[in-house]
Amino acid sequence: MFDGGMTMCFHTVNCPQILGNISKNRSRSRTKLNPCFAVKVCSILLQSDESGNLSESKKISSSYSAQVKPQAQNSLLSQANTVGIIGGVSVLSTLIFLEKLVWWSSRNGEESVPFVVCSDPSIDGALASQASIQSSFDETAQNEANHEAIVRNLRHKRVFLEQSGASCIVMPCHISNAWHEQISEGCSLPFFHIGECAAKELKEAKLKPHCTGSNVRIGVLAATETIAAASYQDQLGNQGFEVVLPDKATMEHILIPAIESLNKRDTEGARNLLRIAIQVLLIRAVNVVILASDELQNILPREDPLLKKCMDPMDALARSTIKWAKTGKQGMQKNTC
Repeated sequence: MFDGGMTMCFHTVNCPQILGNISKNRSRSRTKLNPCFAVKVCSILLQSDESGNLSESKKISSSYSAQVKPQAQNSLLSQANTVGIIGGVSVLSTLIFLEKLVWWSSRNGEESVPFVVCSDPSIDGALASQASIQSSFDETAQNEANHEAIVRNLRHKRVFLEQSGASCIVMPCHISNAWHEQISEGCSLPFFHIGECAAKELKEAKLKPHCTGSNVRIGVLAATETIAAASYQDQLGNQGFEVVLPDKATMEHILIPAIESLNKRDTEGARNLLRIAIQVLLIRAVNVVILASDELQNILPREDPLLKKCMDPMDALARSTIKWAKTGKQGMQKNTC
């Protein structure tokens, strides 16, 4: 998706690496929906102890005069709208979110929003095991019961980003947002919840229910029903929506086989099965289907009419983050969209 357009330096340190401020330079996009851009990042080598305190930082590389100026002993970035990003299940999903954040925030010749990223391959693997589509329902329940170590790790990264100078926190990950409340405990910064951002956008759309006398229904498709869907159910319910999930038969015989087909490079088979899964929810009178898994994104071709009924919640998270960074809402407290 980046076609080599992004130049980054990654380094392994005690508490994973990060990216500093980003320039507004970009190349011409090759497609309208997946623009490529050229950005150069000032990489910073950071080290922290087990409590999350930052020690001496060292500039590793920069293609331009660094705009990173410590404003306090434990802060690397001085911009009041710096976004702190906790990496998702895969590095690729984090990069896709960064592409949206950078491209959409710098469209009119403006500087993109400054950000700091914390991406840890070890925690990525742990999250991936929680999200494994191969897990049975009993195994998934056991995974949920043993997530404490993951939450502690993610909370540590949140503290790390706060000390790095971030002024708000986001997690572009469907799975980790299921534990948003625990990870955000004690955080005084705005901490965006992907489900809340999606729910508020849908509320602002002023959708009308298909069935007279009922609430607007929103479908949620996730590779792991019991975990990823939890990131959306409460938030959608808070906005007055009725949440519709696929039943066990749809999960086992349609949705999971669709992802398995994709893994086997049977693209057409995956597309057909995903279309059926979406249609099953539409038949149940849902207005919009949230595709709440990275695996479900980009299966259908862009011209597929069913996509008009679908929503990528990462888009809502990126838009909410940019709106916060661009409209001077840096004084907001806690999580809000």
